[in-house]
This record gives sequence, C-alpha cells and structure tokens, in this order.
Amino acid sequence: MSAQLQPSQWRLLPMHPSHLPQVLEIEERAYPFPWTEGILKDCIKTGYSSWIVSNTIGEVMAYSFMSMAVGEAHILNICVDPNQQRQGLGLFLMQHLITLARAANCTIVLLEVRKSNKGAFKLYDSLGFQRLGLRKNYYPAFDGREDAIVLGLELL
Repeated sequence: MSAQLQPSQWRLLPMHPSHLPQVLEIEERAYPFPWTEGILKDCIKTGYSSWIVSNTIGEVMAYSFMSMAVGEAHILNICVDPNQQRQGLGLFLMQHLITLARAANCTIVLLEVRKSNKGAFKLYDSLGFQRLGLRKNYYPAFDGREDAIVLGLELL
C-alpha cells in the first residue's frame, strides 16, 4: 500500500487520453465489471467533464466522468484507486464536480450507485444527496443483476 498523501500533494487535472492506461488499470482493479477502454475513450471524445486526481509524480489516484445538459449534471463514474481509498479523495473529487455543476448553472446533480455500495452511500449522504428512485437490475453482478439507487443533490 502507498504512503498516505495529504491534499496539498494532490493534483486535480482534466483527463487527457495519456491518462487512460492508468485509469483503465484502476477501473479493472476497483470494479468486478469495469468499463472498457472504448467506453473511457468515448467519454473523453464526447466532451464529458473528465477529471483525474494525481500525486506529485503524475500517478493517477482517482478519476471521474460527468455529463451536463439542460440544467442537470449526471455523475457517470467516480472511482478512487483501491490502494488510496479512505483518504478523502472521493470527497475531494465530488466537491469539485458539484462546484462545476453549480458553475454550469445546473439545478441538480444525479448519480446511480449499487445498492450494496455502503461506502459510497456514506460519502453521498455526507454531501446531502437524497434517494430519488430505483433502477431495477441496472448493474451486472456475479449472480445476475443488481439494483441501482438513484440519488440527487439539488443545487440552489
């Protein structure tokens, strides 16, 4: 496990295609059903708000993808390297995404989260997200499909 870095050692940068090998490696370690390289490339090509948090030597520690349209921001993916979790990187990145959504005059930030992802629920709850609905059988799972909980944060 890597040494714990302080927020002053984190670098927030727009994602560049050169970051994709590291992002894909984290994606594959963090999720049992990871996004493919093609999906990641398409997110950048489409112009989604795509960000990385790196350390001072350029190693990616976390990343996110968010779409914004017609007053809504939708967090498509937020991921922290499993070796870097529980240090505040997820909160740091979520606060950045919320700030971007506000700056773009979005009125709500939406996301889906696996019903079983207790750590993510704790983070989203701390930011004020509220449960809006359920997407049945949304995520692939080893025993079939898993429901997603739709969460939203109203921006005033």
